[in-house]
Amino acid sequence: MMLTTFLFQLVVALMAIVTYIKHRRQTYFKRRGIPHDKPHFTLGNMNGYKKTRTVHEIYESYYKKYRDSKAPFVGFYLFQKPAAFVIDLELAKLILIKNFSNFSDKGLFYNEKDDPMSAHLFNLDGPQWRLLRNKLSSTFTSGKMKFMYPTVVSVAEEFMAVMHEKVLENSVVDVRDLVARFTVDVIGTCAFGLECNSLRDEKAEFLHFGRRALLELRYGHLVSGLMRSYPNLARFLGLSRYPDQIQNFYHRIVTETVTTRERENIKRNDFLDMLINLKNQKEITLENGEVVKGLTMNEIIAQSFVFFIAGFDTSSSTMGFALYELAKNPHIQDKVRAELEEVLEKHDQKFTYECTQDLKYLNQVISETLRLYTIIPNVDRVAAKRFVVPGNPKFVIEAGQSVIIPSTAIHHDPSIYPEPYEFRPERFSPEESAKRSSVAWLPFGEGPRNCIGLRFGQMQARIGLALLIKNFKFSTCPETADPLSFDPNSSILLGLKCGIHLKLEAL
Repeated sequence: MMLTTFLFQLVVALMAIVTYIKHRRQTYFKRRGIPHDKPHFTLGNMNGYKKTRTVHEIYESYYKKYRDSKAPFVGFYLFQKPAAFVIDLELAKLILIKNFSNFSDKGLFYNEKDDPMSAHLFNLDGPQWRLLRNKLSSTFTSGKMKFMYPTVVSVAEEFMAVMHEKVLENSVVDVRDLVARFTVDVIGTCAFGLECNSLRDEKAEFLHFGRRALLELRYGHLVSGLMRSYPNLARFLGLSRYPDQIQNFYHRIVTETVTTRERENIKRNDFLDMLINLKNQKEITLENGEVVKGLTMNEIIAQSFVFFIAGFDTSSSTMGFALYELAKNPHIQDKVRAELEEVLEKHDQKFTYECTQDLKYLNQVISETLRLYTIIPNVDRVAAKRFVVPGNPKFVIEAGQSVIIPSTAIHHDPSIYPEPYEFRPERFSPEESAKRSSVAWLPFGEGPRNCIGLRFGQMQARIGLALLIKNFKFSTCPETADPLSFDPNSSILLGLKCGIHLKLEAL
């Protein structure tokens, strides 16, 4: 009886402690007098998450509500985690650029012990991130992009052949699906040196596991929310982000490919080659003169994986959305095609690396697509030390507190981009871009922790779109959704409920 009483009292005491901690968390902004919405018991301010609203819609709605509040940031409960939700662009610039040393971490979950694949550059924090970023910086220079350029073009030419075959069968195609297969083959070739063949085989292994990695969670939404709110606790509990099948596939592919290349001395001048070189260097001298060890096999697996996942969905989605807007706006499509013809004539009809750099208007189309259809809804940061917003002593970001900079919401702010839901590539002319803050456009982040692979992503999209526009005319048809419908149950990336069906005419 005494034992039963003791256990009951222990449970009650633990419940009281948990309730107190939860109450303290959920009154964090109220106690500080910071504007905020009352949080849901488990979802915080993420109401509708994975059910009725995408993360993009949740953040944009919150931003619109507080946009005119005159507050530099407002309170937001990311599930159980209180976060500073940035409204003011000057504060965003302070966080991402001017005070980067205090906001270099993201506070995302990774677990290098139990889930090595999650310990990649996008997730890592602290000295681990700095070291890896320094090691990998040399693999994404413009010179390295030139090495990979012929490989991307060769895949793009195969893409054109497949597209011509598809159009002969049916003039209406799902461009979203086909550009996804193109990016899978490009990245599979550049990152792993493998012929994925997903352009011709819709059941190709790389395409299958790429989609699964974006959609499948190891656990349900409750545990996933816990991992997002308490990454350190999730690490301590040995939780993993990815199911075993997905981890095993990428581990096997990378390990086998690296072993084969090293055994047979195969050189391909691709991303994996660069990682192997970093692995085989006993010591690497960084730009700051620091000498560090080469990459481990687990680090190679993690970086290859994130290169594949980041490049696969972001680039294919951007290309699909761009084609959708070009089909809806034929005068813009004609202007892109005219520029392409002019540039090709200047380069003797040779589609060179320099040729893609001269496609200025096409680049504006891509930039406007990334603004209107922002693939990743926000930029995450965590404060290392207490930060008082200049001129606003009441607004303090405490050490360890998360920061959310809502990219999609900023991109759709009419005070920054008039008539924000209209597709206007001219917004990104040099003259117009110069009028805006550098943090008014954040598809790749900004500052020292911007996307390391942005050059590759842009090159891949330019090549794919340029050759598509050169070879085909795109137009809408009865099967074309208008407006597009976004899937709240997709990952944090901007996902569609259905494909993008367009009518194609070979030129």
